[in-house]
Amino acid sequence: MTSFVLAGGCFWCLDSSFMQFRGVTDVEVGYMGGHVDNPGYEAVCGGNTGHAEVARVIFDESIIPAEVILDIFFTLHDPTQLNRQGNDVGTQYRGAMYYTDEAQHELFKAALERAKENWDGELVTEIVPAETFWMGEEYHQDFFAKNPNQGYCNAVVSPKMAKVRKAFSSFVK
Repeated sequence: MTSFVLAGGCFWCLDSSFMQFRGVTDVEVGYMGGHVDNPGYEAVCGGNTGHAEVARVIFDESIIPAEVILDIFFTLHDPTQLNRQGNDVGTQYRGAMYYTDEAQHELFKAALERAKENWDGELVTEIVPAETFWMGEEYHQDFFAKNPNQGYCNAVVSPKMAKVRKAFSSFVK
């Protein structure tokens, strides 16, 4: 199994979107990239911990290639928006890819280059070394699956899920 830690706005969108695809065995949401140990959701949302909302995407490369996971990521979030995704504003919503070794670093740089073909303007998604992954609270795990009729899920999460499902239909479960 391979895992990538990715930040691209609200982690609910990343979680539910990636879970639609064959080969993705789990997505764990949490926090990375800050300066406070064991941050909680409220502190991260306050914008003072330095953490981003992230998703650790765990997948089987024999079923879904790493490049496809990363292309889904660059379809799912807008890499031209600095410290925001849509109406979600703050450094906790920044776009970032957290690499664990040089091989991941190279994969991430190649994915960023591919993404430039699909987006106008400067891409501001960061590629940075992974730090401690702090697991998010249980109620955030699989949030969409547990709360499909919640307002944010209907207005924001569902359209993002539909967008990547359409773009990568050959990999949908």
